[in-house]
Amino acid sequence: MHSKLLIIVVVAGALSACSPKMDDLTAYTAQIKQNTQIQVEPYPEFSSQPAFQYQETDRRSPFVRPTDRTERLVTQAQTNCLQPDYERPKEALEQYGLDALAYTGSFKSRGTQWVLFKASDGSLLKAKHGSRIGLFYGKIKTIGREEVKIEQLLPDGAGCWQREETSLSLASSAGENNNV
Repeated sequence: MHSKLLIIVVVAGALSACSPKMDDLTAYTAQIKQNTQIQVEPYPEFSSQPAFQYQETDRRSPFVRPTDRTERLVTQAQTNCLQPDYERPKEALEQYGLDALAYTGSFKSRGTQWVLFKASDGSLLKAKHGSRIGLFYGKIKTIGREEVKIEQLLPDGAGCWQREETSLSLASSAGENNNV
């Protein structure tokens, strides 16, 4: 029994020796609180705006979609300039813009040079020289080891179309195409 009492006294003494002295910290905190002056700026005063009175007689109802009052620009197709073939059936690669395609490689099979494109939706598509590609009536002109050259028809705004050559390089990925 004597040994149990001795152990309890030793443990209590050890625990009391481990407690930190907080007197100086408490005094410092009280001094900071006493010397600190709190300055809070007052909120700015806002002036009230007059209420809007909706007069339905001279305005459109806010619950009805606005009508387009601008007249559409009608451009007639010029007969003496370059025009795309609108009647031609579209090919699979014409549903993607060139920025959504990445040139991933090329191969030759039975004497035909093929090129592989990876679309931004993850699909893998193949094409050959002369295949149609892109949203602007593009056509594959050359297939190289490092790049594919594509000729597109871009509208000039006056009813005619202009040829522009673009290239997709092997290092580019979908959305990172290089224009020439």
